[in-house]
Amino acid sequence: MSRIHDPAQLRRLIRDKSFDRPTTGQAGGYLQGNLVVLPKRFADDFLGFCVNNPKPCPLLGVSRPGERGIATLGEDLDIATDVPFYRVFSREGRRDRVADLSNVWRDDLVSFVIGCSFSFEESLQRARIPVRHIEAGRNVPMYVTNIPTRASGPFHGPLVVSMRAFSPADAIRAIVLSDRQPLAHGAPVHIGDPAQIGIKDFDNPEFGDPPVLEPGDIPVFWACGVTPQMAIHNAGPDIAITHEPGHMLVTDVPAEGASIGLNAAH
Repeated sequence: MSRIHDPAQLRRLIRDKSFDRPTTGQAGGYLQGNLVVLPKRFADDFLGFCVNNPKPCPLLGVSRPGERGIATLGEDLDIATDVPFYRVFSREGRRDRVADLSNVWRDDLVSFVIGCSFSFEESLQRARIPVRHIEAGRNVPMYVTNIPTRASGPFHGPLVVSMRAFSPADAIRAIVLSDRQPLAHGAPVHIGDPAQIGIKDFDNPEFGDPPVLEPGDIPVFWACGVTPQMAIHNAGPDIAITHEPGHMLVTDVPAEGASIGLNAAH
């Protein structure tokens, strides 16, 4: 399937089960979001976790309890159907991969949409900086690090990072471009040796696909919106829902110029 530019069209295709791939490279120029859905009694503590950890958790919007839409992110957006695949976690440790949340939706569920590094990849491509995993048709590699997050109530855990590899010159340009988009995680948190942030098996990431590097490339690591999945595991709610890593909620919000005020507009 070719690249889809209109975010509303992409959401309709996902809703109709006509698009079931990672959303990297799609709807260029629009913010994509990581998803966290929790029971209302956990919402305040998780909001505090986002405030305490703005690099991995730049907040784009929050729903009211039971509501499946967030109007500031898209008029026709449906949290329960517009992500290609979701992860549904139970307190017992079960994890189900589903394409629709309608059968598990509850009136007490609150949705959080968190910025995603996929949103700044369009800026890199416009600057003619190669994005290796997109060119290879892969999902971005994501790793669990030894960098702790700041806890809020029961939510705590390690930082997860996504990795993109560049030539030294392109790495500098990528850092500058990503720093302009704090709602897409902003500038990277680490450059170079993966072992320095606790990554033991670089070729086998915990999430996503194996990395793609060219000779002379430098690995560059950004804070990742999969980080809350580690914190949710430690918090132990009776139900929690997230996106499947790499399968994002695509919004109608342009990535450029969205760095101020959006996270307060829910």
